[in-house]
Amino acid sequence: MTALFDLDAELAKLTMFRGRTPTSTREDRKGSSARLATYRDATIFVSKSAGRGAWERHPDGDEFVYIIDGAATLHVVTDTGTQSTPVDTGKLAIVPAGAWHRFDYPEGVTLMTITPGQSEYVRADVTDPLSAEVTRD
Repeated sequence: MTALFDLDAELAKLTMFRGRTPTSTREDRKGSSARLATYRDATIFVSKSAGRGAWERHPDGDEFVYIIDGAATLHVVTDTGTQSTPVDTGKLAIVPAGAWHRFDYPEGVTLMTITPGQSEYVRADVTDPLSAEVTRD
């Protein structure tokens, strides 16, 4: 069966969560994100927030991130250090499987992700996720 989603209607249900930090809880973020559907071995999410996200990685596959509105800086830990790339409306990023990454979006961003399998997080405001405690969701 074909699944149809009115993305504009789904986004209209969300509120912009301002002041996000890596330690913000799921309860803090309530109403700013939604799970739309499963897709293959992944989940499609949409969210609206401003601030800084937690470090995360997805060992089971690449993550697709589409910037619907706003601007952010995507930080990805590589073998040679952290690569920081500005992304804004209309940009698509594919984060490699297992790569630690996070976003800074001080003015706010609306995005859609297709996130594979389980996710691992560092819910501390640290520069290097490799030196911190990891949790799973």
